[in-house]
Amino acid sequence: MSKLLLATYNPGKIKEYRFLLDGLGYEITTLAEEGITEVVAESGDTYEQNARLKATAYARLSQLITLADDSGLEVDALGQVGPLRG
Repeated sequence: MSKLLLATYNPGKIKEYRFLLDGLGYEITTLAEEGITEVVAESGDTYEQNARLKATAYARLSQLITLADDSGLEVDALGQVGPLRG
């Protein structure tokens, strides 16, 4: 069975993805389970770019099929489009 790496350290996301991906024929693994401690900078201008950055970097590190996401809050009234930076 092929492994699928979830590119997150967030336990809530891990639980949700394990539920959503159950039964697809992959052994779901995590960064922590694979001993990966690197944090990939989310330097993209969009959620998609950040997800691609993380998926690509962690796939290279692990040599595994990798699933990454990025999400955030966008509030038009604040006049900013894209990821909010703290």
